[in-house]
Amino acid sequence: MSNGTQIPPKVESDQTLQPGDTLKVTFPAATNLDTVQQVRRDGKINLYMVGEIKAAERSPAELEQELRKLYSTQLISSNVTVTVVSSPQTIFVTGAVIRPGKLSSERALTALEAVMESGGFDNAKANPKAVAIIRTEGGKTQKYTLNLKTVLEGSNTAPFYLKSYDIVYVPERFVFF
Repeated sequence: MSNGTQIPPKVESDQTLQPGDTLKVTFPAATNLDTVQQVRRDGKINLYMVGEIKAAERSPAELEQELRKLYSTQLISSNVTVTVVSSPQTIFVTGAVIRPGKLSSERALTALEAVMESGGFDNAKANPKAVAIIRTEGGKTQKYTLNLKTVLEGSNTAPFYLKSYDIVYVPERFVFF
């Protein structure tokens, strides 16, 4: 994506599982197999009867589909549900905010929520019209530029959801003397 582009709101089907996420795997027809597990650092979870399964870098729906295949020969009903119980995120906020630094959250944050968690904009310096989100995915760094002033003014815009390890940079506004 290019500069200034906003991505659509994050929906459950767009979520990508990551190490550290806690998952609840339920089998309505075989409740003795239900489990709550954290995705390990290697991206895997360990399930009864099928062993280790790669969960990271998949959506919950993709993991459900894989589990249906794996359990199809072992259960009468291979219906399975994968729910994300918690998804810890680390976000970095810097620039013209009151408390720059690292944020940790158990849920997805929008860019504006991250700024507010950092004490809000430094009103004497901040330029909320040009907030930069720096994201590294697949070895490539992308920059998104957001106008959070319109959001603060009540404009109906789609929220920009952050991903773990995103950097939110609030630039200083240019002032003529």
